[in-house]
Amino acid sequence: MKPYLAAAIQMTSKPDLEKNLIEAEELIELAVRKGAELVGLPENFAFLGQEADKLAQATVIAQRTEKFLKTMAQRFQITILGGGFPVPVVEDASKAYNTALLVNPSGQEQVRYQKIHLFDVDVPDGNTYRESSTVMAGVNLPSIYHSEDLGNIGISICYDVRFPELYRHLSNKGADILFIPAAFTAFTGKDHWQVLLQARAIENTCYVIAPAQTGNHYERRYTHGHAMIIDPWGVILADAGHQPGVAIAEINPERLQQVRQQMPSLQHRVFV
Repeated sequence: MKPYLAAAIQMTSKPDLEKNLIEAEELIELAVRKGAELVGLPENFAFLGQEADKLAQATVIAQRTEKFLKTMAQRFQITILGGGFPVPVVEDASKAYNTALLVNPSGQEQVRYQKIHLFDVDVPDGNTYRESSTVMAGVNLPSIYHSEDLGNIGISICYDVRFPELYRHLSNKGADILFIPAAFTAFTGKDHWQVLLQARAIENTCYVIAPAQTGNHYERRYTHGHAMIIDPWGVILADAGHQPGVAIAEINPERLQQVRQQMPSLQHRVFV
C-alpha cells in the first residue's frame, strides 16, 4: 500500500438518469484532475426519484450504470465505487437489489455488494421511508478488495452505518479503508451522520470514505450532504459541505500503522 489521494463525491441526483451520469462524470474528472486514484460515488448517484419510477427503470439504470462505471475506471485509470444503484431481482419483478460496485482501472468488477440493511423508518420530520417495498435485502456480507497499491477496501451502503457488526466483519477480513456511500436524510444526518462515520473509523482503526447526496432531489426528499473522508483516529480530513462537489484527502499507510500501534484496540477484542 502506498500513499495516495482518495475522493468522496457529493451530488444532488434527480429522477433523470442521463443528467445524473453527466454530472457524475464531471465530478469524477474534477477528482482525477486533483490527483485522486480512488473515487467513490454516493448511493443513488445514477437515479434518485420515487421508488416506483426507480423500479420501472431499474433494468436500464443497471445496464447504463455498470457500463458507465467501467468506462470511467478505464478512461481515467482509477478504481471507482458506484455507491448504490438498482439491479432487478430476476425471481421477483417487483424488487431490485440496492447494489454497490467497485471497479478497477482495467474496467474489471472487483466487489459487488447488495445492501443488507434496508431503510424502513418513520423519520420524526414526518417523512416515511419503506426501502423494502421495492428493494430486496442482500444476504451476503460484503467481501474485501485486496489492492497492493490502495490497501484493503471494504464496502457498505448508507443505513448499514448504524450496524457496527458489519464493519467489524470487514475489519476482521483485514479492511484498511471503509466505503460508506449514502443518501442520508437531512433530518437524521444533522445529528447522526458525522458521529456514526467517526465511530466506524475509530473502532476499526480504518480510513472512512463517505460519498454523499445533498439538497433537494424531488418533492420532500432532502439529503444531508457532508461527504467526508475520515482518518483512523477519527479526524475529519475533508468535508464537502452542502453543495455538490468533491472531498479529497490522502490515504496514508504510515498514519494507519501509527494509529494501530498507538491504539491497538483490534488486538484487545474479547468478543470476535
